[in-house]
Amino acid sequence: MNRRVSALTAFMIIFAVIVIQYTGAYLKDMHMDIGYAEGTKCVFLTFDDGPSDGVTPRVLDVLRDEGVKATFFIVGRCAGGREKIIEREAAEGHTVGVHSFSHDYKEIYSSPAALLDDIERCNDVIERITGRRSKVYRFPGGSFTLSAALTDAVHGAGYTYVDWNASVRDAEIPGASPADLLNAAKSTSAGRNKVVLLCHDGAGKRATADALKDIIAFYRAGGYKFCTVK
Repeated sequence: MNRRVSALTAFMIIFAVIVIQYTGAYLKDMHMDIGYAEGTKCVFLTFDDGPSDGVTPRVLDVLRDEGVKATFFIVGRCAGGREKIIEREAAEGHTVGVHSFSHDYKEIYSSPAALLDDIERCNDVIERITGRRSKVYRFPGGSFTLSAALTDAVHGAGYTYVDWNASVRDAEIPGASPADLLNAAKSTSAGRNKVVLLCHDGAGKRATADALKDIIAFYRAGGYKFCTVK
């Protein structure tokens, strides 16, 4: 009996350590030189990896219907043939930011020069479509584990880089339902007045679009303002 109890106790300790390590990135405060008045409740809805044909327009429809603005961190190589979607993002008052051109971690993180080249290639796409360059950036995977050489290069080039402190976990939960994503948004943003919520609008993230209306309703009921990165 004691051996069974000891084994169970050991399992619970190991499980707790894994949970803490797994969720740590989402609970860590982000680099954020973005408009925010201390003491207010503000949520930044951010979408990575788009545009996509099947998800981004549905996300935009919900945002339009709900009167909410968001921030889209785009992947430049996904823009071909989807220029109208990015035009719509800008025309409807959303922020269009740089995420990556290639989204190839090995390539873009090989050196500060390679990283900045990737950023500028993506920004060239944004400028060609919207008529203006962006000054906001999100590192693929976040800046949490990157070297100072990489983050300093981005800051030195005049960009504000934005991580996140909450997530719908749509890139982590296999086969997630809209309810799963809503619950993740609730749990990872609990107790925060300033929430930067990580979502994705790339291909295959249909559940994110399905969950968005309820996610907005949750934050609205909690007294949050909806903010965009500028």
